[in-house]
Amino acid sequence: MVDDTTGEPLSPYYPPLPGYVDRVLDIWQLERQLWGETRARALHLPEISLWQRSHHYVPRAVSRANVTPQGYLSYFVARRACERANKRLCTLDEWKRACRGQRQTQFPYGDHYVAGKCNVARAIHPASILHGSASLGHLDPRLNLVVENGSDPVLRATGATPSCISRWGSDGIADMVGNLDEWIEDEAGVFVGGFYSRSSTVGCDARIHTHAPAYFDYSTGTRCCAHAR
Repeated sequence: MVDDTTGEPLSPYYPPLPGYVDRVLDIWQLERQLWGETRARALHLPEISLWQRSHHYVPRAVSRANVTPQGYLSYFVARRACERANKRLCTLDEWKRACRGQRQTQFPYGDHYVAGKCNVARAIHPASILHGSASLGHLDPRLNLVVENGSDPVLRATGATPSCISRWGSDGIADMVGNLDEWIEDEAGVFVGGFYSRSSTVGCDARIHTHAPAYFDYSTGTRCCAHAR
């Protein structure tokens, strides 16, 4: 995400809404000292620019390789960010067709689930690591900083899982399964894809509809679509 006017990048570890950042910082500067083991408490909050803390801005979606994808998005923020990029949220049919690739397989890589091909169903949950429970502290800005086995981040950079690319001829779409859940165009509130710690093995059919559209946490991102030109 970037600011629509200046192009200034926004931190992917905080809700991209003016006014929320200071609130989140105030809460988690304190809360991180109260949860989890000593090593978890020592993990600092991710840095955020003074510019983002002190300016009013409007988030705009961007698509870039090798960057940390934006979490902490509600349906409403995701939709607005896509519109600012002259795009829109994908419909469910569009999203699933893109995910299945040119061969229209169940997974970006084929018809049968293969563990590790996409960044999904990870062996650890960041909230368990930081808070001792997978159900606690889902607005903690540190969750997507957790690393498995000393070197493998739970949230990988965009395109960093080449075995999970939905192929279209010589082109491809990265990370449609795993990494972050992605809001689609449904005012009831639906996200798809399955984030990295979700125990999903259904590939492009993964779909969550149990949260209101105003909901957001560390695992909710988005993808934008546009009409063919």
